[in-house]
Amino acid sequence: MGSQVLRSALLALVLLGAAQVQAASSVLIWPIDPVLEADQQASALWLENRGSETANLQIRVFAWSQSGFNDQYQNQRDVIGSPPVAKIEPGQKQLVRLTRTKEVPPGQELAYRIIIDEIPSATPPAAEDGKTAAAIRFQMRYSVPLFAYGAGLWSKEDATRKRDPKGVGVPDLSWRTVAVDGRPYVEVRNQGAVHARLTDVALKQGGQSKPLVEGLLGYVLPGAIMRWPAPTAIAGDPALQVRVNGATQVQSIAPLR
Repeated sequence: MGSQVLRSALLALVLLGAAQVQAASSVLIWPIDPVLEADQQASALWLENRGSETANLQIRVFAWSQSGFNDQYQNQRDVIGSPPVAKIEPGQKQLVRLTRTKEVPPGQELAYRIIIDEIPSATPPAAEDGKTAAAIRFQMRYSVPLFAYGAGLWSKEDATRKRDPKGVGVPDLSWRTVAVDGRPYVEVRNQGAVHARLTDVALKQGGQSKPLVEGLLGYVLPGAIMRWPAPTAIAGDPALQVRVNGATQVQSIAPLR
């Protein structure tokens, strides 16, 4: 996934000539947390090119699950992103329509990842003397979470939609410490009906707080267990404090017994 969107450099293309480093484009994506409610057949995702070059993008939607403490992505056809390829000129926007082709079972949340890959230009940049310039061009990947809901369940607050308060889903989290090959880890389990997005995660003990990571730690999907390295060896009985799904307050997670 100051953006909630995850960006990673996947590929460096080395072109011959005088060296320079550049990114082909800069894409702004919103909303950063799209959902498909039980009564929605489609949702909208907007892509805006904030760069100075044409952005050629490939849009794919994968089923997202978690096992073995890792994220898993599978091909699927239950949610389709259209168009699958977009050419966006600088300063222009593109609407991507996320269409559901299959109903989600009642009371369930299904998770997807929208993967947006930049397709690098085949044309080498020109140097000031007219010769071919050398550049390291980074292919960007944008990863956006998408959650779809069955009847009777919802998670994301939306003042514009009428909601049955009984249908709100909340994560049910617990945690423990484990040692793997002599290294300490924090494990978080989610036995709730909806995902948990964990930020501002810290171990608190004796009046001291030790962050696990700045910003976003990661997600724990319903029924999953995820594991992250701890900053130091964990002794005693510390508390794990987290901000769940962007809540205004951090909360302490119950230890797993």
